[in-house]
Amino acid sequence: MTAILRPLEPADRTAWQPLWEAYQRFYDVVIPPETTDLTWARFHDPDEPMHALGAFDEDGRLIGIVHAIFHRSCWLPQWTCYLQDLYVEDIKRGLGTGAALIEAVAELARANGAGRLYWMTHETNAAARRLYDKIAERSGFIQYRKAL
Repeated sequence: MTAILRPLEPADRTAWQPLWEAYQRFYDVVIPPETTDLTWARFHDPDEPMHALGAFDEDGRLIGIVHAIFHRSCWLPQWTCYLQDLYVEDIKRGLGTGAALIEAVAELARANGAGRLYWMTHETNAAARRLYDKIAERSGFIQYRKAL
């Protein structure tokens, strides 16, 4: 994996947007533009516990993104880090970019005193699950949602 990993900066919005939209298409969701604008602003607000990292190829092109959110937990005294979104361009998958982005979030979590990093994926996302099964422990918990 030869990608350069770094936090995304406000100037990266134009490069981030197509990957964010591809991620939404992958999961067959549409996030309103206002929410996307708010999310992007939160990534760059030092008072928000949200972070966006990117993987850039040797030409400086953004090829992968990951978003992380820090929160408290009733189960740990330290912060917990939730890796919410991970997306790598189709043609760059299988080259270690996803694993490198996860490790970059793990480093960010350790640097911020987190005691746990966790994430979820859809049960049908077999390619991602193959990677995740190699680098992390599956918790066995099943997620439920209730619209509010």
